[in-house]
Amino acid sequence: MTVETDSDTDVPVDVSADLPEDAEQWTAKLRHAAVEALPPQRLMPDRQPAYVASWIYVFGVLTIAALAVVILTGMVLAIFGPTWWHVSSTGLFVNSLHLWSVEVFFFAMVVHLWGKFFMAAWRGRRRATWITGVVSFVVSVGAAFTGYLSQQNFDSQWISTQAKDGINSTGAGAIFNVTNFGQMLMWHIMLLPLAVVLLVGVHVLLVRRRGVVPPFAPPDQLGKGVEIAGPEATMTLGDEP
Repeated sequence: MTVETDSDTDVPVDVSADLPEDAEQWTAKLRHAAVEALPPQRLMPDRQPAYVASWIYVFGVLTIAALAVVILTGMVLAIFGPTWWHVSSTGLFVNSLHLWSVEVFFFAMVVHLWGKFFMAAWRGRRRATWITGVVSFVVSVGAAFTGYLSQQNFDSQWISTQAKDGINSTGAGAIFNVTNFGQMLMWHIMLLPLAVVLLVGVHVLLVRRRGVVPPFAPPDQLGKGVEIAGPEATMTLGDEP
């Protein structure tokens, strides 16, 4: 390993990664692949295309903002437990904030999904972006369902007893027991939220890699090759997927 000192900061700097003999190291390959797939100027761009100012592009960010509130309030509820959110006025407030942030999350996500569906958001090699968004929605439904089962009230009891027969008829009840509070709580606060966060993270990275999907071309511009600006233009208006 070769180490030099930065003349401005006197901090040791490892320059071994720049040596030809180190190009085959897995760390160098991983770093180069990451930089090639997500260069800094694309990962955190200074500008966005003009069409992003449309209201339909707002709901993706609104979904992420609501998810952040859901996770934050959920962490507080997990720390203090069911007795706190049923008895304490502060707990009731946090519980209500958690519930309504979930409502905003699903409203924004559904509008986002439908908007991108009618925009054919899988155009321009964005199929993986679309798929991760849809799968995120499906997993989020499961997270919300287990959340209702974890309320520890008559509402959650009724939901679990109504759901168990349908789930048992599929055979899934052998490993997914909706009447088991401990199991549903762990699914709700660990497995499913982790899956949602990972999927949303991959989705956002794919958006940054491929750019925001452009709108369809006006009828008078179809086939004329009107270029679309973006982090790195991958198509023009009127292009086919």
